[in-house]
Amino acid sequence: MARLSVKALDKRFDGLAAIEHLDLDLEDGVITALVGPNGAGKTTLFNLITGNLAADSGDVEFQGHSIIGLPPYRVARLGIARSFQDLRLFSHMTVRENVATVQEQHAWLWQPGGAGARRARQASVAMALDKTGLTSLSNSRAVDLSYAERKFLSLARIIASSAGIWLLDEPASGLDPASRGRFVAAIKKAAAEGTTICLIEHNLDIVTELADRIVFLDRGRKLADGAPGEILRNPDLAEVYFGRRRS
Repeated sequence: MARLSVKALDKRFDGLAAIEHLDLDLEDGVITALVGPNGAGKTTLFNLITGNLAADSGDVEFQGHSIIGLPPYRVARLGIARSFQDLRLFSHMTVRENVATVQEQHAWLWQPGGAGARRARQASVAMALDKTGLTSLSNSRAVDLSYAERKFLSLARIIASSAGIWLLDEPASGLDPASRGRFVAAIKKAAAEGTTICLIEHNLDIVTELADRIVFLDRGRKLADGAPGEILRNPDLAEVYFGRRRS
């Protein structure tokens, strides 16, 4: 069984189909890249999965149970983490504090666990900082970080959430080559540990490095689903991607 399944999902805006009868399965340990031209429906799909948008019809199932209609905070607490292109960090909080915020649901004052649970949360934050190379910056404010460091802080927040599904919206955009290599290594390690990863990425070099599978979307429809080499060598899909549609 897939970890997450999208079934016959539809979403229209003023009569325009943003997602059209879409099916998609995301499996454990598999890195799936959503590829397609601007306006293909990639970010809309993430918004539908996470409850940021309401679907017109269809279903989203997590571990066999429907999550359609749940608010975003409940979807997140199921273990579905999502990043955004604009990062959405707390600019004037420290790196460590930013990462700690994702554990809010485990840190209520009245929740049992005491000192042991607190130490476990601190260890989780430290682990996320270590995996993203941010330990030495743990007391720096997010606003004072470089762009690449803020990108890794966004990833550290997802790691610390212990989510089993990561939905990453252009997570490597704007990274320099050295940072990109660190990012690719971190994503591959997470997938090797069983994390289900779906990413939107316009840089096809990064897609080739990372993806086990590509799902090609256009105008809300799935045009192709397969291995990266197969999809990226398809001349018809290349024409759609680069805006040279055949009449």
